[in-house]
Amino acid sequence: QVQLVESGGGLVQAGGSLRLICAASGRTSIYPMGWFRQAPGKEREFVTAISWNSSSTLYADSVKGRFTISRDNAKNTMYLQMNSLKPEDTAVYYCTATPRLGVPAQAHEYIYWGQGTQVTVSS
Repeated sequence: QVQLVESGGGLVQAGGSLRLICAASGRTSIYPMGWFRQAPGKEREFVTAISWNSSSTLYADSVKGRFTISRDNAKNTMYLQMNSLKPEDTAVYYCTATPRLGVPAQAHEYIYWGQGTQVTVSS
């Protein structure tokens, strides 16, 4: 049984930084993992993903160069460092994991989801 719990969200001014943490239980060390986000009135969108051994990462164009995904399999933890935050980054951020191969970027490819953590960026 895989469980994912996000933390680290909050309120920050534009240009600021936050680090999200996803604490996992179960065999996530062999799974690709990722982050999605959903803003009010919008569909859930892909943010970034990382392969099980951190050899591959994928980023949405909107966050490339500002966000960094990483993981520590020994701690069963994944991170999302978010810098130069913009008001349009405001959303609920979800941690995900999947037994699929590669580095999936589609929500339907992910099996396990956390409950989400709110990130609000003020202008």
